[in-house]
Amino acid sequence: MTVKVFIDGEAGTTGLQIRERLSPRADLQLLSIDPARRKDAAARAELLNGADAVILCLPDDAAREAVALIDNPAVKVIDASTAYRTAEGWTYGFPEMAAGQRAAVAGSSRVSNPGCYPTGFIALVRPLVEAGLLPASWPVTVNAVSGYSGGGRAMIAEFEDTTSANFTHEPYRAYALNLGHKHVGEMQGHTGLEHPPLFAPAVGRYAQGMIVEVPLQLSALPGRPTLDDVHQALAAAYAGERFVEVASLDEARALKGLDPEGLNGSNRLKLFVFGDPARGQARLVALLDNLGKGASGAAVQNLNLMCGLDEAAGL
Repeated sequence: MTVKVFIDGEAGTTGLQIRERLSPRADLQLLSIDPARRKDAAARAELLNGADAVILCLPDDAAREAVALIDNPAVKVIDASTAYRTAEGWTYGFPEMAAGQRAAVAGSSRVSNPGCYPTGFIALVRPLVEAGLLPASWPVTVNAVSGYSGGGRAMIAEFEDTTSANFTHEPYRAYALNLGHKHVGEMQGHTGLEHPPLFAPAVGRYAQGMIVEVPLQLSALPGRPTLDDVHQALAAAYAGERFVEVASLDEARALKGLDPEGLNGSNRLKLFVFGDPARGQARLVALLDNLGKGASGAAVQNLNLMCGLDEAAGL
């Protein structure tokens, strides 16, 4: 049976990449709205209720409006906005996050796609909290840099459109300086931390790709865990996963640097444990494509699970 899929917001950055991944597939039928009727509520409602699965690539308020238009209980919804990432009744779409999460996604009709930064942060931190190596009460800091595509059309224009009044030559920009980034609640809520992490995001002058880093003073933690302890906890958490890989300590030690564009075009997430055992310090790093495992790739993976298809199809 062919699954009918409607991408609401297919003209946006994430929507375009999802469509690119889905369009060659014979097991799916992609539904599209006439561009002239995109703001026609009746036309949208017809497609939203006539699809087997809907992927929302919209701003938060527009995503909420779209959900309100769906009255067909058989329609499965994946929302790529931040509107429902900590909402009751919605399943968090990070299948590798915890035991049972994949089954929860597969059995849900309402799935919230994770944010790109939270994907890396949760992947690094949650296993350590669950293993008792990192107390839930610990003050955690996360530093990250993303390609400018993560900021959507407006930011892409800033970095690419030389005719724009907002065009910038900045090589690097730290932002959310008041610590009010909208991903913080998601990061805290899905790791079990008792306090919001201190999040220091930045954007670099490249289109896509991301590094998320959590520095830890291991010698200050209760139990004084070693690099080996941290690595073992992460490796155990993701053993056998297709899209999440934990680099060996030998591989991490051999690296002289890390390219944020290293996994572009993929749905992969790679975790590294760097550090100095003598100093009792660690740098935990997640590498991913902010438009892959951080957005469109994750949405396709969740779609596959929800519709009973091969999880890796299109990826």
